[in-house]
Amino acid sequence: MSEATEKTFLTVRETAATGILSEYALRLMLKSKNPPPSIRIGNKTMINYPLFLEWIDEESRKAAI
Repeated sequence: MSEATEKTFLTVRETAATGILSEYALRLMLKSKNPPPSIRIGNKTMINYPLFLEWIDEESRKAAI
């Protein structure tokens, strides 16, 4: 596991660097009605990476139904 994925909160850019989704796709999701688990600190959005993985798994299961 890389250093970036060992941290609980990652920036949008760090999350995109994991290879799951592009930075553009993540930013679109953050603006949606059902955004991934995240918090804003000033101008920076921090994504709770472990919860994000669970969230994206749950969302993909919903889409498969």
